[in-house]
Amino acid sequence: MINKSRLFYGSCFALITTALSFSIRAGILPQLGEELGLSAEQLGYINSMWFLGFPISMVIGGLVYHTVGGKRIMQFAFLAHAIGILMTIYSGSYVGLLISTLLIGIGNGCTEAACNPMIADAFEGNTMSKMLNRFHMWFPGGIVIGSLVSKFMTDAGFGWEAQIWVIIIPTLVYAYLFYGQDWPVAKTKEEASLSMNLKAMFSPLFIFMMVCMALTAISEFGPQQWVGLILAKSGAQPMLILALVTGLMAVCRYFGGEVVHKFDQTGVLLGSAVLAAIGIFLFSTQTGAMAYVAAIFFAFGVAYFWPNMIGFIADKIPASGALGMSIIGAVGMFSTSIFQPIIGRWIDSDKAAAAATGLTGDELELVAGQATLGTMVLFPGILIVLFTILFFWVKKGKANA
Repeated sequence: MINKSRLFYGSCFALITTALSFSIRAGILPQLGEELGLSAEQLGYINSMWFLGFPISMVIGGLVYHTVGGKRIMQFAFLAHAIGILMTIYSGSYVGLLISTLLIGIGNGCTEAACNPMIADAFEGNTMSKMLNRFHMWFPGGIVIGSLVSKFMTDAGFGWEAQIWVIIIPTLVYAYLFYGQDWPVAKTKEEASLSMNLKAMFSPLFIFMMVCMALTAISEFGPQQWVGLILAKSGAQPMLILALVTGLMAVCRYFGGEVVHKFDQTGVLLGSAVLAAIGIFLFSTQTGAMAYVAAIFFAFGVAYFWPNMIGFIADKIPASGALGMSIIGAVGMFSTSIFQPIIGRWIDSDKAAAAATGLTGDELELVAGQATLGTMVLFPGILIVLFTILFFWVKKGKANA
């Protein structure tokens, strides 16, 4: 017998591990830099290892999912997480931190590669959409938990090593929940066939969704990475903005199954693009209290992007299998890493343009930052067009079926 509930809860704790590794590491960066004498550039390279390991292991995990099984992928994820956490605490060197962060990133990617297809195989139809949304709620939910834990421990005088130890707690919990459990098998033979997976992935619809995924990921992570820096000069509190956005995202994803049942994935994705565009536009034009209103629109917009892009692949292109879901997720991560320096260049260019008008100090930072956010509206703007096409594409396909 397959214990679906135990497997699902194990997946949630594995994703909480991912979220804590993201938020707690961000919280301890100043301490790490000061204690180990690391430059901002070195800290940036350490952070980049997290994003590098994630998509690599997602793709490899997707390729071998039906060969070695999700259970073994999660056993490897546990080893990568455990060794990465211990190395972070005890290495005490720049190179050690590079390796440990890469290992944690690999463990995080394995979690996505194993748990997404497991949930798709264990549940059907609207229930699958609901469970995928509830699984993915623990990334923003875990970020809120990790941010609060890091802030509390830092304020209480705990060192960064003690904060890293916190990440081991959900790691041990998911290892216990997965221990000795059987995993569900693929619903169809096509899902378990690598050749059929590749054939499905070369379909026009899958390629179209890859383009959409690149834009949904940067629509979500692009503003989140830079909005704190920009809004710090606007009179809003960046950490409150982050907590508001991630907290609302978690709540939205909890109720995601009901929303998808009512509007289908295509309707949800189109509505999300509209709300995300409004949110980013408001970020680019408003200051002070209105920034929190912008955060609400933005959170409602981006909350359903990631889980429902994965859910769309599982539901509408099932022959792509575990590999299809992993490739879509990896495209999102690669897109995020590729666009970050591009956004950085936009900020540099907008700063130069603002300085040329005679602006200085905080006013210069705010005007330049909001100009860059105005450019970022382009991402969800393009998605509104693409998801409108997708809405009628899928509707036409249903009519012809």
